[in-house]
Amino acid sequence: MKKIYFIFLVPLFLSAQNLEELVNLSIQNKLVDSSQKSLDSIKDEYKSIKSGYMPSLDVGANHSITDKETTSVPKNSSKTYASISYELYDGGKKSDVYDSYESNIKSSEKSLEALKNDISLNVVTYYYNYLSYISQKEAKEKEIEQLDSELTRLSRFLDAGTTTEDEVQKIISRLESSKVTLQEIELELLTILHNLEYITGEKVTISAGSNVKELENNAQNDLRFDLKSLEYNVEAKLANSKSEKSGYLPTITLDNTYSYYDSNFDNKAYESNAIDHQNIASANLKWNIFSFGETKYKYESKYKDYLSLKSQLEYEKNKANVDLELAIKSYEISKLKIKSSEANLKAATTAYDVIKSKYQNGLIDNVAFLESLSEKFTALSQLKTSQNDLEIKKAKILYYSGKKLEEYIK
Repeated sequence: MKKIYFIFLVPLFLSAQNLEELVNLSIQNKLVDSSQKSLDSIKDEYKSIKSGYMPSLDVGANHSITDKETTSVPKNSSKTYASISYELYDGGKKSDVYDSYESNIKSSEKSLEALKNDISLNVVTYYYNYLSYISQKEAKEKEIEQLDSELTRLSRFLDAGTTTEDEVQKIISRLESSKVTLQEIELELLTILHNLEYITGEKVTISAGSNVKELENNAQNDLRFDLKSLEYNVEAKLANSKSEKSGYLPTITLDNTYSYYDSNFDNKAYESNAIDHQNIASANLKWNIFSFGETKYKYESKYKDYLSLKSQLEYEKNKANVDLELAIKSYEISKLKIKSSEANLKAATTAYDVIKSKYQNGLIDNVAFLESLSEKFTALSQLKTSQNDLEIKKAKILYYSGKKLEEYIK
């Protein structure tokens, strides 16, 4: 029977995911796929815009019948034509449009990386919070185990008349309270698993043992991906404003149209005046001299849009510097918390061993024993929580330093 259980349990253990696997799954989810398709859409649109500036060739044909024939309008006529058109000069708008699209593409690329990094940070946080709740669960289970054992012991003493009912009830009260807390911890664990399944799009199970690499002291900080995206957006806005200035300048186009005519006259005398083909080449200039300030206001509107986004970028950069400083400070505090938790656990364990001995020998009541028991397991849980919290703090430093979190997980 044990072998059968083992066979069923092995796939569960094999399917457990570490942090690296969870992050890899999460950055391939539907939201990332949607952003990738948006990026591809912009790239295709840019190709379309560039194609639109290339020479265009059109062909066409028509057939007409008139009820009143003249020397220039036959009874039946057909026309086929081919026309080539090319915009030689558009006031410089083309280069600005190209710059705008290239900046928008770079912005979308960085936005995609920012999305992946945001998701990665969320997954890292969920992962280590899950491990912290596991440590709390284990500590609470051990506490319940101790309380159950103590309840059994006191129940025997109560039957023998060597202890009182209120002593037993105190243990029962603490035991029931611990069971409720355990259920609350189970709910938190289940919530984290559901959140990870929502992000990854798959059922997940978590295995411990992953770590986040610490950023080296001499490593250069980069601009966060979302700020890089915003920076390219600012460049695109500037290019858009510049493109509006092309309205002040002329546009020049070149056209060449070749036409072939097939004319059928009822009056044969008209046929001598008919032509069967014609080629027309033209150079065209169009210059808007006055439009009640339309071009001026368009440019000013786009330029103010650029200035607005530029101010937002400067604000976000300053905020990012503060966020990084706070993340580093928080990381240093977390290291101190670990040392404090280690000392606290050592003290709580020593105190528990002494108090347990005194309690079992009837030197102190169970109030002191229950408190020391709770403090010991709380201290154990706090140490593991502090260690997990340190990993989250390392991830936040990497995030605010503009690094790809997926490259620092082992």
